Amino acid sequence: MKTLPLKRTGPNDMVKVDCADGEVSVYSRCAYCANCEGVIVGKRLIPMPQKQKAEKMRYGMAGDEDLLNAQMMFNTLIRDGSAIACKDDANKGFRDLYSV
Repeated sequence: MKTLPLKRTGPNDMVKVDCADGEVSVYSRCAYCANCEGVIVGKRLIPMPQKQKAEKMRYGMAGDEDLLNAQMMFNTLIRDGSAIACKDDANKGFRDLYSV
């Protein structure tokens, strides 16, 4: 697993990381990538909330609202975090979280 440091740029606080696909937005790519394992906040790795809820949705145990709340939690973690934990050691790039 590799660690991708967050790059905060611009007045709108754009947050990007260097991925195998190039420099990508955390909010539009990592948030929906199956390779993302979580966000590093301080010294802790916080697991990706969307991945946990998506797994429960496959079995009918979570609803759309739960997934939306998980996305909001991910945005909060990005605000407080310093890096993304990515399991794409083969450098293949983005894999859609919801089609895996």
